[in-house]
Amino acid sequence: QVQLVESGGGLVQAGGSLRLSCAASGRTFTGYVMGWFRQAPGKEREFVAAIRWSGGSTYYVDSAKGRFTISRNIAKNTIYLQMNSLKPEDTAVYYCAARYGYEVGESNPRVYDYWGQGTQVTVSS
Repeated sequence: QVQLVESGGGLVQAGGSLRLSCAASGRTFTGYVMGWFRQAPGKEREFVAAIRWSGGSTYYVDSAKGRFTISRNIAKNTIYLQMNSLKPEDTAVYYCAARYGYEVGESNPRVYDYWGQGTQVTVSS
């Protein structure tokens, strides 16, 4: 059974940084795309970034480009989201997700099969 467990969220001032981690288990993830999404109160779940497990190709939402970096450590079965220059509008619960597929630019959360429980990120102004 696939499990995704996020960690690394917290409270940070605007301009600060956080690194989120997602420990994945339950299968090998060759052929999978791993993604990060976020959901602010009263808003829909929003795509942030994705990475292809094999090969490491990445894709970002425009608001994350230049500030966030998604990466993976295959040996540790873990993906990361390094977030720099954080803004108050980045405040949300951040979710790790996984799906079998090739297209790393698919941003629809409905196509993802597995989800973590989420980790809260709060950016104060």
